[in-house]
Amino acid sequence: MTALTAEDFAQFGDAVIVLINQANDQNTLAQLRSNLQGKKSPTTALSKQMGKLDGEGKKTYGAYLHELRTRIATALDERGDILAKQALNAKLLAEQIDITLPPRHRPTGGLHPITHTTQRMKQFFVQAGFSVATGPEVESDYYNFEALNIPSHHPARAMHDTFYFDAHYLLRTHTSGVQIRTMEKSEPPLRIICPGRVYRCDSDQTHSPMFHQMEGLMISKSSNFAELKGVIHEFLNAFFGKEMTVRFRPSFFPFTEPSAEVDILSDNGKWLEVLGCGMVHPQVLRNCGIDPDEYTGFAFGLGIERFAMLYYGIDDLRVFFQNDVRFLGQFA
Repeated sequence: MTALTAEDFAQFGDAVIVLINQANDQNTLAQLRSNLQGKKSPTTALSKQMGKLDGEGKKTYGAYLHELRTRIATALDERGDILAKQALNAKLLAEQIDITLPPRHRPTGGLHPITHTTQRMKQFFVQAGFSVATGPEVESDYYNFEALNIPSHHPARAMHDTFYFDAHYLLRTHTSGVQIRTMEKSEPPLRIICPGRVYRCDSDQTHSPMFHQMEGLMISKSSNFAELKGVIHEFLNAFFGKEMTVRFRPSFFPFTEPSAEVDILSDNGKWLEVLGCGMVHPQVLRNCGIDPDEYTGFAFGLGIERFAMLYYGIDDLRVFFQNDVRFLGQFA
């Protein structure tokens, strides 16, 4: 056979490199690489012809073939680098950020109206010298009832539809247990408020199974009902931002004696009950190791949702817990 010359190899290589340089994407180049370097490629067919040559012809032919393969491999790699850079530049260009564009609008959140209301209440009482006390929401029967002068046979227990875990533990129905725990651990005089979540089996337009209370307690050697009335009246004036007309109606709570319900005169001329209060019952003081002959105290409790409804003009308690952003956005 007539062996291919150096010129034949050079011309073939030039034609192949032109083809490689015409590849305009990496997929096309990958297909070319397979066609030019695979088992059925022209270079493989050329290498099979070496078996028909004599020793000197094989040496010369092999050198030409090696040079051709090197040119093809180099051209493929160089074209591959160029196409990779082009793809990267195109991607970066597509992902480029135009800093002159206006920013995307992201609505900002805000505090929940219950949080707003709680903070307003805390602000008044902290400035009045009260400290904030907290306690567990899963409470024992003793701290929720027994220590508050509400034994198991007491009719006042019928007032509380309670979430019980067992005979000894429950979800607290009020934050009064925090007052008991504080009186057990601390020496009087005491002046605390106890805000937090409480739980009762009740749900309608004005009641919720979970709601928030804030209770207050003051223990000293000179606490009296007149002081209680003054604190409550000043708090109501500060919270609503105006002079309130207030009345105290006699009532009954097992843990206070005497006890009273507090009403405010609303804008429509009707009285509205807003909280309960009274002088701490002597037996409650004894249960906490405080001598009622030496110390007296008063306590009060209010529903935070009720005050939020009055302050913001909301007529349905349930909207506080529905996570409607149209409602919540008004308080951002």
